[in-house]
Amino acid sequence: MKNVTEMGKNRTGIDLSPIDKKLLMDGAANTVPTSDGDESAIDETRVEYAARGASIGSVPPPATIKGAAGAVRDMAKGANANVFIDKLGERLAFERTGTRLYGALLSKLDAASPLPAGPEREDLEQIQREEQAHFEMLREVMLSLGADPTAITPSADVTAVTSMGLIQVLGDPRMNLKQSLEAILVAELVDNDCWSTLIELARAGGHDAIATRFVRALEEEEVHLANVRTWVRNATIAEGAPAKRG
Repeated sequence: MKNVTEMGKNRTGIDLSPIDKKLLMDGAANTVPTSDGDESAIDETRVEYAARGASIGSVPPPATIKGAAGAVRDMAKGANANVFIDKLGERLAFERTGTRLYGALLSKLDAASPLPAGPEREDLEQIQREEQAHFEMLREVMLSLGADPTAITPSADVTAVTSMGLIQVLGDPRMNLKQSLEAILVAELVDNDCWSTLIELARAGGHDAIATRFVRALEEEEVHLANVRTWVRNATIAEGAPAKRG
């Protein structure tokens, strides 16, 4: 696998065929619409569907006495326990996906020529171990609160759909190591923001000990983001820089 952007037989643009380009543009300009109106009709349809659309899911009720008691305590403090559990489920799902993404990235690393300034295999293995540890920690937290870590909460469902593109990039053998790192960068940016929000939710519900554990996770995620950002930048700059003449 080569980590280079090559010039090749890309025929997706129309400039390669000037004659057909003119015909295509003339045809578009002279084509009569098949119906009256503009894009406002589809906008109205979207609004109609959205207004009557069903919820993507729900947070399951506490299955244990401990979970029910915790929800009551949060409510007494003015906090919505459902939101906290929902976002815990979201992060748990994302960290599980992150662990798998780094596993796929390791395969890309093994198949590719090295990038300037990293990453090395041990760098990615370290991040993968920490992603796995975050998943296990979130699972423990949910169990301690009487929540079911196997339930797919609404936000977990949304993040699973959102992550599909990242999974496709990492799983596509045509995507090289640099391109795969760019997808990982998207994941790390989201992860950092979501951990910050989760910390605020934990503190709002009076879960200070849990918030402390989340702060440590965020600190590790900040290192992940800084490293991936550096790897992507260095690889891109090195590829685009003029070749050195001996």
